[in-house]
Amino acid sequence: MSRILIALMWAAHFLPARLLAVAGDAIGTAAFWLIRERRQVTRINLAKCFPGMDAQAREALARSHFRSFCRALLDRAILWWGSRERIERLVRIEGLENLRALQGAPALLLVPHFAGLDAGLMRLVCETRVAGIYANPKNRVLGDWLRRGRGRFGNLQQISRQEGVRAGLPWIRKGWPFYYLPDQDYGPRGALFVPFFGVQAATMPGLSRIARLTGAKVLPCVTRMLGRGAGYVLTIEPPWDNFPTQDLAADTRRMNEYIERRVLEMPEQYLWMHKRFKTRPPGEACFY
Repeated sequence: MSRILIALMWAAHFLPARLLAVAGDAIGTAAFWLIRERRQVTRINLAKCFPGMDAQAREALARSHFRSFCRALLDRAILWWGSRERIERLVRIEGLENLRALQGAPALLLVPHFAGLDAGLMRLVCETRVAGIYANPKNRVLGDWLRRGRGRFGNLQQISRQEGVRAGLPWIRKGWPFYYLPDQDYGPRGALFVPFFGVQAATMPGLSRIARLTGAKVLPCVTRMLGRGAGYVLTIEPPWDNFPTQDLAADTRRMNEYIERRVLEMPEQYLWMHKRFKTRPPGEACFY
């Protein structure tokens, strides 16, 4: 089945981006009704994070999220098989000078889980070397496909989650910008409970810890999906001042507050399907 999926994705890369976007919207509309568990997770997350939003508006946002997710999924056909020139046209990059100004000094790219994160990564490796952690799917065929696709232009050091963040520290110290996605619930081990849209969320404090261990500057790095077929914009912001501090919890709150601001700019593109609040403080019932 996975080989058929990969073959279909390969065939899809011949289609124009606008047609892929239309197909992604249609698949997302169907997926909203077909994938009951993720539909329910999305609804719960939105209700927790936006309790003051009208219920109909939240439902519309949930459906829009599925469409954005599936559009980005189909765009991976271009990312994995399209030419470098096509990817450069698909994804515009802003703020690259903020990264280049570091002149090879250690850099942590703070990458929240927005739909366009793979598009941003592929555009970035067209310009510079990058290191990052990847999740290894249970399906070996899909895992091999993802690793080949992301690494096909070179300039990408891929570290499996099983190896852990420590395996990435030498690459950061060597001056490889680190594409770091810290905003998921990985369980209670090592996590701090920090508010995310007013809800206590188990949050890894790795951004602060890694910055302290390596002396890396933290540069927020967000990819926004544009209108149908219009591609993406990858924005690399200037390095944060006064980070890290001696207060690990405060640093982690700062990270979540930053992500909240970006989410409010494009809420449909954030990964609401993820069980962000799966881990609860002691004595608190599970949301899902």
